[in-house]
Amino acid sequence: MEASILTEIFLPIALGVIMLGMGLSLTMDDFKRIALFPKATIIGLTCQLIVLPAVAFGMLKLINLPPELAVGVMLLAFCPGGATSNLLSNLARADIALSITLTAISSMVTVFTIPYFVNLSMEHFIGEGKFVELPFLQAMLQILVVTIIPVSIGMILKSKYPNTAQRFVKPVKIASAIFIVILIFGVIIKERNNIAGYFAQVGTITFMINILILAIGFGIARMFNLNHAQSSAISIESGIQNGTLAIAIATSTLLLNNTEMAIPAAVYSLIMFGTGGLAVFIMGRKTEEKKV
Repeated sequence: MEASILTEIFLPIALGVIMLGMGLSLTMDDFKRIALFPKATIIGLTCQLIVLPAVAFGMLKLINLPPELAVGVMLLAFCPGGATSNLLSNLARADIALSITLTAISSMVTVFTIPYFVNLSMEHFIGEGKFVELPFLQAMLQILVVTIIPVSIGMILKSKYPNTAQRFVKPVKIASAIFIVILIFGVIIKERNNIAGYFAQVGTITFMINILILAIGFGIARMFNLNHAQSSAISIESGIQNGTLAIAIATSTLLLNNTEMAIPAAVYSLIMFGTGGLAVFIMGRKTEEKKV
């Protein structure tokens, strides 16, 4: 895969729109929920920021991948949840406040953790002889530009013009979904001669990681006596990662500039809609049973 208009221009714009849409549904009160849900928030962040990368690394020890694809898997694991996780949490009747809080916090935390841990992954899987340095400051700047700033703009618009912001929530979500589809299929079309092989290489491991962390996240939450809605939100936040962000980081000439590393995220982005849909069905049905 080579850099193109799709990855250099369309990707950052698409991600910015997606994050702007998330900002339109956020207020400062969402961040104050850290104090209201400290236990659930800590467990959710632990699952997302520590357990998920550990599961991904463990799977890479069991399933041998080419170095660039292995780094791509770890990059995906280090990314935060995204707008899709919030949408699926809503459909699953999970704790939406907790879902949004976890997405917001993990998005901020990973601005600092992604550059460092991706560098470690590259050194581990590729080796010092082939090590490609990830510019720490440039990485943080780009992630800030395409994530934190759009979210902040969305929050300001919601605060200043709540009625207008509310009217734009649905159109922006639709546009975000369209952008995601275009991005995924853009990568697939560009790599149509190789995608079958790539899917064969990373399809199994991305599917296994996705299923495992969905189950583990829910199990850990229940183990700590969180309710079904909170456990569902943590499961989805842990298992549904921001594949678009991973693709953007992997393909940007300012960051990794290695589009092969974007393949796991592209394949995962296709898989997660199936596994996420199944999780929504199971969790939503369980919620309905509890109401009866």
